[in-house]
Amino acid sequence: MNNENMTAHFKVKDFNAWRTSYNGHEKERTTAGITNSRVFRSADDQNDVVILADVADVSKARTWLGSSDVKAVLEKSGVVGSPSLRFAAAA
Repeated sequence: MNNENMTAHFKVKDFNAWRTSYNGHEKERTTAGITNSRVFRSADDQNDVVILADVADVSKARTWLGSSDVKAVLEKSGVVGSPSLRFAAAA
């Protein structure tokens, strides 16, 4: 298994409401091979969010992130639009 990194960037309607939802889905992220997530907020816009995470299997993570279940959770938690996702391996 290669260990890669994922960066997700997106806006939310209300950070606190989103964070409650995000915290409640740790098990699902771990099952998809997404671990060691760190959440950051922009100093200029508290609803501008960046997540950095480790990914054990990019294909598995992409499949999970593209699922209808994840899309429904994102919408319900107040994510605005679609997250910008980037995967990168250590060079």
